[in-house]
Amino acid sequence: MAYHQDDRRARVRAPELRGRRWLNTGGRELTLADLRGRIVLLDFWTFCCINCLHVIDELRPIEEKYADSLVVIGVHSPKFEHEKAPDAVTAAVERYGVHHPVLDDPDLSTWQQYAARAWPTLAVIDPQGYVVASMAGEGHGDGLDRLLAELVATHTADGTLVRGQGPYVPPPPEPSLLRYPGKAVRLSGGTLLVSDSARHQLAELAADGRTVLRRIGSGERGAADGPADEASFREPQGVLVLPPEAAERVGYDVLVADTVNHLLRGVRLADGAVRTVAGTGEPWRADHRTDPDAAAAGDALAVDLSSPWDLAWYQGAAVIAMAGIHQLWRFDPVTGTVARWAGTTTESLRDGPVGDAFLAQPSGLAADGDRLWVADSESSALRYVQDGELHTVIGTGLFDFGHADVPGGGPTDDGTPRPAPDALLQHPLGVAVAADGAVLVADTYNGAIRRYEPATGAVTTLAGGLSEPSDVLPDLDGPGFLVVESGAHRLVRPELAATAAPAARYRTERPVTPVAEGAVTLDVVFETPPGAKLDESYGPATRLEVTATPPSLLTEGAGVGTDLSRRLVFAPGASGVLSVTAQAATCDAEAENPACHLTRQDWGVPVTVAAGADDILALVLRG
Repeated sequence: MAYHQDDRRARVRAPELRGRRWLNTGGRELTLADLRGRIVLLDFWTFCCINCLHVIDELRPIEEKYADSLVVIGVHSPKFEHEKAPDAVTAAVERYGVHHPVLDDPDLSTWQQYAARAWPTLAVIDPQGYVVASMAGEGHGDGLDRLLAELVATHTADGTLVRGQGPYVPPPPEPSLLRYPGKAVRLSGGTLLVSDSARHQLAELAADGRTVLRRIGSGERGAADGPADEASFREPQGVLVLPPEAAERVGYDVLVADTVNHLLRGVRLADGAVRTVAGTGEPWRADHRTDPDAAAAGDALAVDLSSPWDLAWYQGAAVIAMAGIHQLWRFDPVTGTVARWAGTTTESLRDGPVGDAFLAQPSGLAADGDRLWVADSESSALRYVQDGELHTVIGTGLFDFGHADVPGGGPTDDGTPRPAPDALLQHPLGVAVAADGAVLVADTYNGAIRRYEPATGAVTTLAGGLSEPSDVLPDLDGPGFLVVESGAHRLVRPELAATAAPAARYRTERPVTPVAEGAVTLDVVFETPPGAKLDESYGPATRLEVTATPPSLLTEGAGVGTDLSRRLVFAPGASGVLSVTAQAATCDAEAENPACHLTRQDWGVPVTVAAGADDILALVLRG
């Protein structure tokens, strides 16, 4: 990723920034001419994407370090239909603490001009307006830091760098009782404990959901343990009341998924004291020294987590919805250990034994006897675990979503939940089990609460017109429920819908790549960064995993290997999505204490087999 003065003549002139409107600029519309003389970093993101949210946080120290020479611009490029709504984009910018200008690009105009193909994608523009680097995925902080230092030095020397204050203008704050609350639980005394996510606190509310009794956390971003008024969180989400016997043994009553800190925190309700009980504070990354799909197990305070989003007590342990790496983990608070349980880190939808199944950003959990229900947000799916197997009842994949109810049918012969293959959700974040055994889903991007009947597979809409509901709390006896209406900053008891919602079906359209009949060579191109070498001190430095949806798309070539080139054979006339995960480990070549890095990227490539198409499929892994 090195940049040299002599290279600039070969650089591509950066396309103009075009979209619907600008946010965080005080109403000013920016052009590249306005930014000439500054280094510009474009962050193509969408607010459903956990990897995009990781990058927003990775960029915070870089923005601070290069504040007088770098302008970061978020280009919001939506995947889901809801993410095109202007109000939803405005809310997301505040919700996730985006403190730089944002271009709202609902038609993907700037996305296409910069040839982005994945969320997130980063592009760097030098002070003279040339694109000097692009990269997809997360984990590029170190590489960006080196590139920016080189750009600053080069353009300071030739007088083309203009230092000064950037164009960011923060919007005025709005008063509200809560700010983008995430999840809620009932406490034994009848009060409610809510994760007040954008305020980085927990709020205990009266049973009416409208009166704040106390707050836990200082309200400042941080990870400090200690008394209620000194401890700190970063965008907490899931909250779980431990069983009394477990709480007595560990000395805290409530477990909190402290999402952006990549931690689990324990809260003692008697005085609100907070302590860290799992995680190091660093996000989990695949380690080339071991199989990245192997179970991460051991001392919970020594194991990295990745955006824990929700929690549920199931079969003697706390299950963690590990949204950041598309897995479910188990945490035993008594022994203080944590272990991977379900999912392989591949983001997709595949049922089967929990260790081999695929999840896609699980964000809601609810236990019901021997079943654990999962709101799998990126696949717009409702799924459950039973007897060590993961099953799907609603949802078909990463790119099909919508709002469709179904009438259901008769009970299944074996008493298992009946699938509802024609029902559709849109990025659900919450799930709960009602007193009568029905499953309630916070269908977040549809602004609705949905009801699924396990016995018949019937799916109905109970309430609509909500603003990004993120959790639902059924009444302990009866059909009513409270909703965490995150986008409206409140808990609400909605009116039940009188009529069924009209069916709406959507699909995220991406360019389809034709591939040849017969054998096709998949080449993942990786160039070792200047000054670095492949790190083979712990075994092969590269790894390639290939899967397909549907699995019948590939007749040869699926699986895991260490070579970045693979022979694939597609089924005649087939079409589907080829999922590719590649990684490469490097270390500084000459340093006395070399820094080591792991570059990893996931691709979902829609393909169709066609006569005369190319027999080589090339992807670029950027270090």
